[in-house]
Amino acid sequence: MGLLDSIAGMAEQAMAGQGGTNAQVATGLMQVLQEHPEGVQGLLNGLQQSGLGAHAEQWASGALTSATPDQVQAGLGNNGMLEAVAAKAGIPPALAQEALTTVLPMVLAHVAPNGQAAQPGDLGSLAGSLLQKFL
Repeated sequence: MGLLDSIAGMAEQAMAGQGGTNAQVATGLMQVLQEHPEGVQGLLNGLQQSGLGAHAEQWASGALTSATPDQVQAGLGNNGMLEAVAAKAGIPPALAQEALTTVLPMVLAHVAPNGQAAQPGDLGSLAGSLLQKFL
C-alpha cells in the first residue's frame, strides 16, 4: 500500500497549508478511483449516464469551471462514489459534495486528459501531481 500511503502523506502536508478539505477529498477520490473496478473510466461512465457527459468532457479538456453540488450529486451520488469519497476523506458526504464542486473538475483534467481515461497504473503519479496543487 505504498502508493496510498504516499498520497495520504501528501494530503496531510496539504492540510497543513490552504488545501485542507479539498486535499482530503482529492485524496479520497483518487483512492476510490484506484479501488473501483472500472477506475477512471467508471467515473466517466457514471457522469455520462447521469447526463453530465458534456461537463465531463469540458473538465477533462482542462476547463476548470466549478461543478454545482447538484451536478456532483447526480454524477457520483447514484453509484456510491460520493459516499465512498467522503468515507475515505473522513468527512460527512455533504462536505465532500461541496468540496467536489472544485475538486472534481481538477481531478478529471488530470486523470482523463482530453477525455481519455488514465490507466490504473498511472494514477499514482497523476495523484502526486494533482495534490501538489493543494500544497
